[in-house]
Amino acid sequence: MRDDMTLQQIAEGLPKSVLNASDKDLEGFQKIIEETIKLREGHRNLQKMIKNFSTSGIQRT
Repeated sequence: MRDDMTLQQIAEGLPKSVLNASDKDLEGFQKIIEETIKLREGHRNLQKMIKNFSTSGIQRT
């Protein structure tokens, strides 16, 4: 999201299904978001590792 969005703009952009969700549903959604963030960070780290490996000049025998 953009840094200059107001809380009201964020709330207005939420679907009604999220606004009417139960606490249990929101907890599950939060876990999905947290795991998605971990996965994205892991993917970025993997890309960096591959780039470093391919540019490191390691020669295979």
